[in-house]
Amino acid sequence: MSRRGEMAARVANEIGAPIVAVAAALVVGAILVALLGRDPLAVYGRLAQAIFGSSYGFGQVLFKATTLIGTGLAVAVAFRAGLFNIGAEGQMYLGGLAGASFALLLSPELPGVVAAPLVLLASAVAGALWAAIPALLRAWLGVHEVINTIMLNFVAFALAGWILVEHLALFETVHTAEIPVSARLARLEQFLPALRGAPLNLTLFLQLLLCVACYLALWRTRWGYEVRATGNSEAAARSAGIPVRRRIVQAMALSGALAGVAAANFVQGYKYYFEEGFTSAAGFKGIAVALLARNHPAGIVPAALFFGALDRGGFVINALVPKELVDILQALVILFVIALARTAQQRLLRRRMARGVEA
Repeated sequence: MSRRGEMAARVANEIGAPIVAVAAALVVGAILVALLGRDPLAVYGRLAQAIFGSSYGFGQVLFKATTLIGTGLAVAVAFRAGLFNIGAEGQMYLGGLAGASFALLLSPELPGVVAAPLVLLASAVAGALWAAIPALLRAWLGVHEVINTIMLNFVAFALAGWILVEHLALFETVHTAEIPVSARLARLEQFLPALRGAPLNLTLFLQLLLCVACYLALWRTRWGYEVRATGNSEAAARSAGIPVRRRIVQAMALSGALAGVAAANFVQGYKYYFEEGFTSAAGFKGIAVALLARNHPAGIVPAALFFGALDRGGFVINALVPKELVDILQALVILFVIALARTAQQRLLRRRMARGVEA
C-alpha cells in the first residue's frame, strides 16, 4: 500500500473506529436488556425520548456535555504529549474553588466583561499549577504521572475540603457564598426561551472555542509539533533538539488549565458557588471522552455529547432497567475503542513490514 493509501486508511480508522465501537456497545447493551426480560427497542426508545424529545432534555445533554468537553480536552492534550493525566478531577475541583474564591474577592461593581474572564483565569491558573506538580516530577525525576495524578486527586479533595470548611463555607453548608452577578456566565435560556429550565450557559461556546484553539496549537504551530513529537518518542524528540522536559511541563500545565476552566460550567454558569463534590467524576469521565475521540480535539465534542446523552438517559431508563446499564455501555465503548485501536496498529505494522520486504 502506498503512503497516500496508508494515510487514507489511518484517517478512516480514526473516524470509523469510534462509530463501530459505539454501535457494538449498543448491540451488546441490547442483548443485556433482553436477558433482563425487557424490550431493547423500548429501552432505547425511552433513552432517545429523554435526549431528543424536548428542548429541555437536549439542553440538559448539552449542559452535561459542556463539562465533559473541558475534561476530555484536558486529557487529550496530555495524551498528545505522551502523558496520562488521571488528575483532571482534582484539577477541576481546585479550579472551581479558586474561581469561586477569587470571584468573592471582586467588587460587585466590576463590569461583567472584566469580572467573568478574571474568574476563568483564576480557575485556569489553579488547575495549571496543580497539574504542574506531577509534570515536574515526571520531567526531572522520571516519576510516572499516573501515580502522582491519582494521589494528587485525593490531596486536592482534602485541601479544598479544609479550605471550604475553615474559611469559605456558609453556616451548616458545604458550599461557598454565591459569586457576584458580574462574575457569572449567562444562561442560554435568556436568548433561547425553548431552553427554559436547562442550566446550559455560555461555557458551551467557550469550550468549543478551546477545542478549536487546541487543534490549531497542536497541529498548526511548531510548539504543537514538538509536543506531539515528544508524545510519540521522547528519545527521538530529544535527539532532534526538542526541549522535552519543557514541553512535558507545558503540555501538562495546559491540560490542568483546561480542566480548571471546565469548572466554570458549574460555578459560573449553574449554581454560582463552589460546592463540595460538584465534579461528579467528570474528570474521570473525561478519560473516556478522550479515548473515544482518539485524543483529537475534533472528536471531543461528539464524544462528549454521546457520554452526556448517556448520563441524561440514565435517569430516565431507570424505570425499565437498572441505571447501571449506562455505566456498562460506557465501559463497553471504551473496551471496543481500545480493541479496535490495537487491531488497527497491528494491521498497519504488518503493512509496513510487507512494504519493506517488497522494497
